[in-house]
Amino acid sequence: MKRYFSGYHLAKLICLLVVAGILCLSQKATAYAVNDTPYRDSNLTGTSTERTNIDPPGDSDNADDLAELNIANTVTVTYNNGNGSVNGALRILVILTLIAIAPSLIIMLTSFTRVIIVLHFTRQALNTQTAPPNTVLIGIALFLTFFIMQPTLTQIYTEAVVPYEAGELETEEAITAAVGPIRQFMYGQTLKKDVAFFMDINRTEWDGELASIPMSVLVPSFIINELRTAFIIGFLIYIPFIVIDMVVASTLMSMGMMMLPPTTISMPFKILLFVLADGWYLVIKGVVESFYYQY
Repeated sequence: MKRYFSGYHLAKLICLLVVAGILCLSQKATAYAVNDTPYRDSNLTGTSTERTNIDPPGDSDNADDLAELNIANTVTVTYNNGNGSVNGALRILVILTLIAIAPSLIIMLTSFTRVIIVLHFTRQALNTQTAPPNTVLIGIALFLTFFIMQPTLTQIYTEAVVPYEAGELETEEAITAAVGPIRQFMYGQTLKKDVAFFMDINRTEWDGELASIPMSVLVPSFIINELRTAFIIGFLIYIPFIVIDMVVASTLMSMGMMMLPPTTISMPFKILLFVLADGWYLVIKGVVESFYYQY
């Protein structure tokens, strides 16, 4: 009984000390700057009697006075110690813009669309669901795109990037020179009827030359043909696998095994046929060679 009361009193004393400490910490305290050096000559934001802004809010009478308010909180960016040229600033702007829109340019203005659709049709025809996975298909499509676009990219580098770095071309001239090879590539993969269709909608007469086609017409015409060609290749890929499905289905029905899904039996035969025929080589060879035929 004695130990019980002594422990109880000890716990009560600890609680009182904790409450007293909380009350002491909650008292208001005023802090003052210990350095009287003006903020312009030290690393502090100010002293106890000096404001960090030059003029109080609301003291500006015109735009020039407004620009002088709170200059201690403004940020100034200089290029090349204040001696930078506009060309350098525009170069940074162009690079950042291209990085932002690079995914759309790679997908819509190159061979990426056709390649990725053909690879997707191949996987669907094999009925392997996620083998190869999407990451692998996208990686294959990217590297095939770089391979197919290598002549165009080399021409862009030779005719636009090198003269621009040497100062022989202005920014607008370099952009025009870079767009030229891309337009030539897209025009070689575009049907004239697609161009004529969009030119008629745009109510613009076309003389049949590439120079008179605006980018707003050439890009959708190129995309339509890419989709058309990709689906044609996908249909050709599907044909042998459909034949295998039909043979397996008819065989199962003749054996009275109608409850067994034909795709379960046909998938190993599809993979076997694809491996024996070296299917990936044939598919990639066909999709790459399709870009070398001019309309």
